[in-house]
Parts: sequence; C-alpha cells; structure tokens
Amino acid sequence: MIVVLNERFKNVLGLIVICLICFQSCKEETLQTLKINADWKFKKIETSIDSEANWHLTTFNDSGWEAVSLPHTANIEPQTVNNQWQGICWYRKTFHIPKGNIDKKMFLELEAAMNYSKIWINGEEVSKHHGGYLPVVVDVTKYVTSGDENVIAIRLDNTDNKITGPKPLKRLDFNMYGGLYRNAWFTVKEKVYISHPVLANKVAGGGIFITYPKVSKDESIVKVKTHLTNDFKEEKAIELVQKIYKNGTLVEEHSSSNITIHGEKDIELTEEFSIQNASLWSPRDPNLYTLKTQLVLNGEVIDEDTTRFGIREFTFQDNELYINGEKTFLRGVNRHQEYPFIGYALSDNAQYRDAKKIKDAGFNYIRLSHYPQSPAFMDACDELGLVVIDAIMGWQFYNDTDSFRDYCYRSATELIRRDRNRPSVLAWEVSLNETQMPIFFMEELDRIVHAEYPGDNVYSCGWKDDVYNIYLQARQHRILHPHELKDKPYSVSEYGDWEYHSKNAGLNQDKLPNDLRAELSSRQARAYGEERLLNQAYNVQEAHNDNLNTVAYSDSYWVMYDYNRGYHDDIEYSGLMDLFRLPKFAYYFYKSQQDVSKGYMLKLATYWNEKSPKDIRVFSNADEVKLYLNNTLVASQKPDSGKNTDKIKHPPFTFKIKEFKPGTLKAVGFVDGKKVAEDIVITPKKATAIKLWLDESGKAPETNQNDVLFLYAAAVDENGTIIPDYSETVNFDISGDVSILNPDEIKAEAGIATALIKVGDSEGTINIKTTSGKLSGFLKFEVQ
Repeated sequence: MIVVLNERFKNVLGLIVICLICFQSCKEETLQTLKINADWKFKKIETSIDSEANWHLTTFNDSGWEAVSLPHTANIEPQTVNNQWQGICWYRKTFHIPKGNIDKKMFLELEAAMNYSKIWINGEEVSKHHGGYLPVVVDVTKYVTSGDENVIAIRLDNTDNKITGPKPLKRLDFNMYGGLYRNAWFTVKEKVYISHPVLANKVAGGGIFITYPKVSKDESIVKVKTHLTNDFKEEKAIELVQKIYKNGTLVEEHSSSNITIHGEKDIELTEEFSIQNASLWSPRDPNLYTLKTQLVLNGEVIDEDTTRFGIREFTFQDNELYINGEKTFLRGVNRHQEYPFIGYALSDNAQYRDAKKIKDAGFNYIRLSHYPQSPAFMDACDELGLVVIDAIMGWQFYNDTDSFRDYCYRSATELIRRDRNRPSVLAWEVSLNETQMPIFFMEELDRIVHAEYPGDNVYSCGWKDDVYNIYLQARQHRILHPHELKDKPYSVSEYGDWEYHSKNAGLNQDKLPNDLRAELSSRQARAYGEERLLNQAYNVQEAHNDNLNTVAYSDSYWVMYDYNRGYHDDIEYSGLMDLFRLPKFAYYFYKSQQDVSKGYMLKLATYWNEKSPKDIRVFSNADEVKLYLNNTLVASQKPDSGKNTDKIKHPPFTFKIKEFKPGTLKAVGFVDGKKVAEDIVITPKKATAIKLWLDESGKAPETNQNDVLFLYAAAVDENGTIIPDYSETVNFDISGDVSILNPDEIKAEAGIATALIKVGDSEGTINIKTTSGKLSGFLKFEVQ
C-alpha cells in the first residue's frame, strides 16, 4: 500500500519505525511518505573563495559541510538582530531509493525555503522557486534512480528580491530569516494517484477539496471533490472509498466502483455526505472530523489521503459575524512567527505552543501578519479554535512589473490550495499591507479567491476598502484619516501600538512632551519596570474599548510577541509577551476578558515593592474583588467604571493604597458572592535560589523532532517571589541530549533568565543545574 498524507497528517507516518523510506541504510523494497528532516549537509557562503560551481553534482564531496536537521536556520542570530544575515546557502542530502519503487511517481515537498530556491536532483536542475513562505513541490520521478543513491542539492538566496518583495530588509518592519526552516517530505505513489493540489494546477481542484453546502447541527452536507490522475498509458478501472471519522469512530462511508480513468488523463469526482447530529466547529467548540480517501486498484489500496476538517459556516448579517448562526465578536492578535536566535526555524511543537498561548490569553482569533505561516501553526489553530485571517506576503511594497504581479497571483492561488480545507480560515488577505495598489491588481486577487474557492460565504479581505469583501483598517489609520465606511464587514486589523508610539498618531500623543513618549507608548520591555508595563496595559484597554464603539466585527492587537525588524536596531516591544514568551501585564488584561465559562482568572498587576505604584490594578473576570494587605482588608470593589470601560466585558479593578507597607497583597475574586479566584503577591526580599521551569504549553519536549523550548530560570527569595530587578548572568550546566541555542551569555531580565534549548534524538533524563553568583537551582525532566 502506498500512502501519502496530503494535509499535514504526514507526521503520523513519520513516527512509524518501519523505515517507510530508505534514507542511508534501509533495505525495504518499497518507499512511501516520510518526513525527511534528518541527515542534511549545510554550507553558508561566507567568503569570496567559496565556489559553488560543483555543489549541485552527485560527485561533489560534502563531507566537510555541517551536519544539520530540519527545521534549520541559515544563521544563529543575537537576541537583538541589528544586522540579520542575508546571502546564499546550500543544503545537500544523499539517500537511497529501493528497487521496488521503479515505475512509481516520486515527489519532493519543502514546506518553506527562504526565499529564492533552486533544486537539483542527481545533478539535474528540477526547480526554480520564488517565495519563502509557501511550499515548493516538485515531481522528481524522472530524475531519481531506484535501487541506487540519490542526491538532493538546494541553493537558497534570502537577499532582497524585487520579484517577491517586500521592501529591502534595511527598511522592513520584520525579518526574513534564511534556511530550510520548516519540514521536508518525500512521497512515492503508484501511477494512478490522488493528485497534489499545487502540482495539479486545477482551479478550485486538485487533491481533496471539502466544502459545506449545508451547515446545521441537525444535518450538515459535506461535499468532497477528489482529483485523480492516471499516468499509465492504458486506462485503469479503480474504486474510490471515502470514510468520515469523528474521534476515531466511523460516521459515514461512500464507495464508488468501476471508475474508468483513460490513459494519461485525469478525472474529478464529487460526492456528498449527510452528517446527522453534526458536531460543528467554532472557537468555543473546535470539533474536527477526519476524511480518509482510499484509491483501490485490483482490490489493493494503492493511495490513501487523510484530511482533517471542521464543519462550520461564517456569515455576515448587517456586517456582524455569525459562526454557525451564532453572533460572534472576534478578539484577537497579530503574530510574527520568529523565535529568538533561530529566526523562523521553529519545531512543529513550538508552533503549537505559540498558538496555545494565544488561546490561553483569551483570544479566539489571529491575523497572520504579513505572510503565510507554518502548516503546524495552522493545525494548532484548527485544534484550539482560533479563527484565522490567512495572508499572502506583502508589506509596503508594490513593484509595477508582470513578474511581481504574477508572483502575488501565484501566492494567492497556492495559499488557498494549501489551506482551503481548514475550518479556522475566515478570510483570505490577498492584499499587500499598507501598500498603494492599482485597482486591476486588487480585482485580480479578489477574483482568484472566488475562483479557487467558489460558492457563498467566502471572503477576500484587504487594507483598502475597494474591491475586497472585508475591509481591514488599523486604528491609527482610522484616527488619522476618518472616513465614512462602506457597507461591508469591517475589522480593526491592528491597534494599540503605533497610535501610542508615533508623534502623529492622533489621540493626545502630539500634546505630550517628547521625553514622555517612550514611557507612555505600548513598546515596553519587561525590564522597563511595572509602571511602564501598566501604561501599556492601559493603552490596550483604551484602544480595545474604543474599537468596541465602532461597527467592527473583530479587532486584533499589534502584536502577541515582541519581535525583531530589519529597519531598526532594537526589538519591537509592543508584544503582550516578550521574545521569550514571558507575559507582560497587558497579557492579563486580555485574559480577563474571556468569558467565565472558560474559567475564572485574577491577576494582581504589581511587584509590590517600594517602587510600585500605590494604585493597585487587578485584572479579573470576577464581578467583585476584595484586596487585603497583610491580612487587613483594603477595600471590596466592583469593576472600574467611567472612561475606557463602557464597552469592554470585564473592566479592571483599581485599588488605592495610601502608603507602601512591605508584606503580602492578596486579591480575592467573587462571582455572585462566591469566591472563584485569588492571587497573592509578596514584597520581594533578597534572592536565595533559582527556580527553573520549562515552557511546555500543551506539548512536552519531544525527541527526533528538532524540538525547541524555553527554559526559564528565575531568581527567587525565600517565599518563592521573583526578584524583578535581578539582572545578573545565569550559567546553565546540562547533562543529557539537550543543547542551548543562545549564542551569548544568558542574563536575567526582570528577574528571569531564559535559555532556548533544543532536544536531541536520544530519550532519557535531562538534568539541568543553574548558578548565578551564590544562587543555584536544579531541574530534572524526561524526554521521549
């Protein structure tokens, strides 16, 4: 049986220890689908004496190159990226294909290759590809040799590119890190097979395409369109079997037999399933189904495709969003996909952890700015219930050439073909963000959306109110350039940052002294102190409350995580979490906005030391909070009222304390008179130890995945309180198959030092000891 998992279920097979593909030493007779992340060789061109002339040839000796595995970054960067590496790098991989695969179809897929790639198989060029965010898929059948060694050679160039844009790195508000930074796959199929949607190049076709003509809890209709290809010269009679599962239980099954596909032809088959008592997908209940598609020839299953989907319907009534008929406001964030040091080269588990933090913060929506993001991250959005605006790459750059426009058109087409079966995708942002675009260009991008995904309740969106179905507008643009909105759904695509940062942003910022602007902006590092972090939290409260006074069906804060950018020599600090995914006070404001059905929360936003503000802010979704200082009741209060509180669901609670007294602050939250949550903050004393913990966020560390996690080391006192002004160097001593990726010494920031660790291939116990001066700490955990 030959199996290909087309919609990112491939990783399941990758874990099967039966050597489905024979890289290096396997003796098996057939080859199927496998993640081919291991055993690559890597070389970065760093000097003028590096000659690439023969690097693509099978005879080239790459023994001196660095051994790497994927996902891989071309360059380890410092924490603050002032001069991101750009240039040429190469990857090579030697592998053996068993004799049993003669006369089979073979495909290579790279989930991403930044930014312009050339690929050779056994010395022959097989692909040139512009764009570093969407898959590179190549039919390599005629270039590989079964029963022999084969060589893949890949040349990557991430220098500024006028065909792909955006603007040059030195003027760019994010970074485009080099490398093969996502997964790679190799697939073998019989000559009658389920096609790949990119290679099939069929409008609204290719592969498996699932739509929902009827969505209802009582009965939903699931329409499945399957594209089959016959590369034999003679016709073949096949059977197509479709099975739908829910949590492993068979729900529906259809079988179509005696289907004739003429030689060297393709066909498209459509079937409809009636799902009774359907479990619908929504942010609150992200129910998922699995479609298993089997192609049977002469009684044998020769191809199988597993596609995960969710039954749902997005509609707008009076420009308000309804999900499966239920009115829903989307509260969300924007996200850049970078990690410190390794750029874009996150493991699949790390992608999930990022999405989990967004969901845990109380959000139900994310705008993927400003480019297509990882299939693993999209998987997590489907699983966790995060509605997505899925975007092509673009930011403040339009090149008036056919090559640039064709690249954008292709990007829109391939993005939809990649993600069309995902329940999380609300709309396709086929717009170049903050870019002046000609009308004909926008019209063609909008046409592509509706051609590739025909039917009702399909939406394009863009930052211009022309052409697109949904209008995306940043709050700073609304403030600076107010205009009458057109009769279409409206989303506040970015807010909370620029309007508090720029001198010309509106509100009252132009009246503030310049030396106060930095303190009152939303760009606040955790090390800047609690008063500035509280200013950021107030900014987001004010801005979010203002958005709720508009006709917007959604808003998305800029941004979830701090990030680096090409045009500035410091980190962009407007994140609700820092670069290491540690929360700021503003994070807890949003978490407090979640409905109590998702759980009660309460957070004391203070360090409670002699520098702390005397106005104590508490973020909670309780309806009453009591504050105690050293077991003495300070006050019992309802949520704040007045300015910037009239629309938000759960305003904070602000308590006024006349004078600082060291000791214990305790806040207790009540709903209908019943205690539901509490938080305690104790005045920090002298540091006595280091406390360590891993950021698992729903995914334990995993071997053989190039998994990366944050390891936190906090200086704490005898009460376990983190010392917020501790900034000393922390040393890490690790035993076990784990390595630290930080390129420089690791210093604490606001009391916490963070190491980015990579898990190796060996299972076992990991022992970590940390020291900082006289302080020490220890952590032990298992990896599997």
